[in-house]
Amino acid sequence: MSDYVHQRLESRIQETISTMIVTREIKHHGLSPFVSVSEVTLSRDKAYATVWVTTFEDEQTLQQSVEALQHAAGFIQKRLGVLLKTRNTPKLRFKADTSLKEAQAMHELIDSLHVNDEQ
Repeated sequence: MSDYVHQRLESRIQETISTMIVTREIKHHGLSPFVSVSEVTLSRDKAYATVWVTTFEDEQTLQQSVEALQHAAGFIQKRLGVLLKTRNTPKLRFKADTSLKEAQAMHELIDSLHVNDEQ
């Protein structure tokens, strides 16, 4: 499979899951409406898809949302199969993406160094 087709399928999965979250099609009490899909990584054989989700809320809310999405993975996978019209639908694994929080912490650390240099 060409890289272009692979990337296109990843982006279609990301777009579809994001739309399902925003439109509240996934009804789970632990899922925060402020969760967004940051990246989808599809295996070479298209059997598995790792979906990275992030939020600007606290770590506990992010973990609850990841657990809620993992609980609803079968429903999401079924909807993906209908919408994507592919022969096989990848098995979904949801993981928390903490890169935004890590980047923010790094930025604050750099800013604190600049403040110390000026004094």
